[in-house]
Amino acid sequence: MIRHDEGSEPGGQPLLRPVALGDLELPNRVVMAPLTRARASVPGLEPTDLHAVHYGQRATAGLIVAEGAWVGEGAIGFPGVPGIYRERQVEGWRRVTGLVHALGGRIVLQLWHAGAHSHPVHRGGARPAGPSAVDPGEVCWTAAGPRATVTPREMSRAEIEETVAGYGAASARARRAGFDGVEVAANGTFLIAQFLNPRLNRRADGYGADRGRLLLEVVDAVAAEWDGRRAGVRLSPYWTVRDTSPGARRADYPYTAGEAALAAYDAVVAELSTRPLAYLHLRGRALPGPGAVPDFDEFARYRKLFGGALVANHGFGRESGNAVVEAGIADAVSFGRPFIANPDLVARFALGLAVAGVDESTRYGGGARGYVDYPVWAGS
Repeated sequence: MIRHDEGSEPGGQPLLRPVALGDLELPNRVVMAPLTRARASVPGLEPTDLHAVHYGQRATAGLIVAEGAWVGEGAIGFPGVPGIYRERQVEGWRRVTGLVHALGGRIVLQLWHAGAHSHPVHRGGARPAGPSAVDPGEVCWTAAGPRATVTPREMSRAEIEETVAGYGAASARARRAGFDGVEVAANGTFLIAQFLNPRLNRRADGYGADRGRLLLEVVDAVAAEWDGRRAGVRLSPYWTVRDTSPGARRADYPYTAGEAALAAYDAVVAELSTRPLAYLHLRGRALPGPGAVPDFDEFARYRKLFGGALVANHGFGRESGNAVVEAGIADAVSFGRPFIANPDLVARFALGLAVAGVDESTRYGGGARGYVDYPVWAGS
């Protein structure tokens, strides 16, 4: 006999109520966050049948945000990550979306560009390009192991225009691949977040005076490839060194946002509210330790500024996820790590069942083990 946690009856959980994110109609509010797993075929960086099985197993999520996919060859910053810039990649993704849809799911593709968080080994020896010639001081993973980032080239105006066009082309390919929409990755330590960062973006042109300009141009190019509201944006204004290296301490970490940087995020979120977006996917700050609960005020700050649907992310569990939706602060909640080891996460939430832990040794790279062999709950 299953013993339910208090308040776990499916009908009483806000996370299990249907919701519309723009023109995306979801049967529940449990979103699978994008999770890089580095299992694309080499050298073509195409999704394989393993990807189709992996996402198909998780099709009960209200929405799957598929892992970040490179928008072009010059966007690459990690090994084994799939792309969306070649026809064979489109064909591979079509197998993924076809299976997810056959199982009743909904799936969007995150569009990704590493920018300065790359390494010459990914670019035939050439330096990566970023907003300015400032080393972000990150670690870049390569097939030979971790390498320190280098001082990038400052992107020319022509390169920026090409990059924006590349996002638009990738969005069109995602639509041809059968996705229900796309998400622009403007979070973390990557290209668009670099342009939003006053410590890394020291340009003297319009992309420096208005650090949100690249993001807005990318959003316009991406959204133009879809009818209605089927594009989302993911932001992480509270990113710190602990998100990159848990437990690390670095006072000069460039992504640590002070009030001035947060005010800039306020402005860009208000501008995003004027665009035809399906949702804003907001990542909260790193939690101080196990058992800590996300600070709802971090999400409420942007709820006031963004007129569309808000998806809250980072550190949520079933109880806190239900609470943030019930409070009206978020329309849905995305879960990353829990979906790795729990393909049946929605069912576990519905029945108040325990959530399985992740085998960290199989998180990145490899094959089927730790990717498609996590079991559904079978009693205990």
